[in-house]
Amino acid sequence: MIRVGNQSAFSAVPLTLPFEFALAQGFDAFEWFPDKRADGAGWVAADLSATQRQTIRRQARDAGLSLSVHAPVTVDVLNSRTHRDLEDSLRLAVDLGASLLNIHFADPRRVEEFARELHPWIERCGISGLKLAIENLPTTGPKDFNHLFALLPRAGVGMCFDMGHANLYLGTHNDYIGYLDYLQNEVPILHLHLHENHGDRDSHLPLFTGPSAKDPSGLVALIQRLARRGFDGNAILEQWPQPPELLVQARNQLLELLRGNLE
Repeated sequence: MIRVGNQSAFSAVPLTLPFEFALAQGFDAFEWFPDKRADGAGWVAADLSATQRQTIRRQARDAGLSLSVHAPVTVDVLNSRTHRDLEDSLRLAVDLGASLLNIHFADPRRVEEFARELHPWIERCGISGLKLAIENLPTTGPKDFNHLFALLPRAGVGMCFDMGHANLYLGTHNDYIGYLDYLQNEVPILHLHLHENHGDRDSHLPLFTGPSAKDPSGLVALIQRLARRGFDGNAILEQWPQPPELLVQARNQLLELLRGNLE
């Protein structure tokens, strides 16, 4: 089962606008991404008050909207100075009634150390009723994830497969399906980040506005492989385009592919 949704954005004012859009458009999922840039754009977890968190939790529950939280891009379990931001993200996820917390895996040279530092966070997420998803960046390859998950427990943690980042990884450049095929079955995929690029930069193009506009076979292959893996999670459209109705088009076209290739 794939639940399709969108994500909060640096440029959205107020910061709740993408969530309100998800509710209005009947999306199945939404991801809160508390992250703030040096120029002041964006937001931090503290910007959502206790009252707002309660309201969001109720609205999502009533709409059947599955929530996740993406920790700030600066969060690194190998850097204790960022642990406070990770703590804040975990608390935000709990307060919102989210089911998953997502963090990046950035340094493939320190896989074993990264795995050791992850263990207490996996336990804390489990106690809080959350799953922990580890996202691939353009610098981390499938072999790194195979190694990582050989060192992690079998429950409570999995991978967030980011198709755009997989497309940029040099070992599978312009071939995110090749990246996916290198992942061992023992690497559980819990979460998806869906965006496109032309292999040049992390441009976060909406689905069906990049390479798949002319040839959607890559997305078809992605759907089929995820189905064989028994994927059951959220697929997050990681952009806030103008107009935002491009997200609705992407969702609708993706659902058409799902219906046409999973029946």
